[in-house]
Amino acid sequence: MLVIQNLYKQFGSLVAVNDFNLTVKLGETVVLMGPSGCGKSTTIRTINRLVEPSRGRVMLNGANILAMEPDELRDVRKRIGFVFQHFNLIGRLTTLENVMLGLVMGGTDRETAECKATEALTKVGLENHLAHRPDQLSGGQQQRVGIARALAYEPELMLWDEPTASLDPILVREVLVVMEELARYRASTMIVVTHELTFALRVADRIVLMDKGSIVEEGQPSEVFVKPVSDIGRQYQELIEYQMNTQAQSLAGKR
Repeated sequence: MLVIQNLYKQFGSLVAVNDFNLTVKLGETVVLMGPSGCGKSTTIRTINRLVEPSRGRVMLNGANILAMEPDELRDVRKRIGFVFQHFNLIGRLTTLENVMLGLVMGGTDRETAECKATEALTKVGLENHLAHRPDQLSGGQQQRVGIARALAYEPELMLWDEPTASLDPILVREVLVVMEELARYRASTMIVVTHELTFALRVADRIVLMDKGSIVEEGQPSEVFVKPVSDIGRQYQELIEYQMNTQAQSLAGKR
């Protein structure tokens, strides 16, 4: 479905993405992980050309996105949902209107747009908040509106760029629950940039570890986090073991 070949992006003297190659199958959930600044977000943003790569190919169903003219690119972007770190909601619009806006501006009639937006908001558990404005919602609810906005296009590919990074820890869970449900029911193919280890362990079909713009290891969570072959993989393994030991000690202390 999605094939990324020899992707390279340089900002001045900084090489952000270096010879990145990845194939993602239909319905697969791939999680990109690695230290901050390793090129995860830049990589995911090149897929729909929010960032223009220096060279390489991004093939979606056989068509090279990087070679598309503006009109063709606009059409293909409608099939690619993107959820950002920040909510980017319009304060004067209701929840329903925020989700409808892109559809209406893209030429969808208002009745159809409202139906699609309502359905998407129901999927993220906000069917009782259609008339609320962003300042009446929690951070987690606002991010769920952002997710619904992407889902309203019924995308075949969903890209997630650290969707919980801007949330208080207490609000992270409600967003992760929505993401897990979408992954579980294979609503679309998903590529997720995240630091959330628990989510990656529970949901990912494949973990891709990055460092300095390149893939250093990839495989199923049980492979990457149990028998890592890279330094980054071993650091994640140690972190998981530390979290498990801390949790065990905490439970023992309560007895």
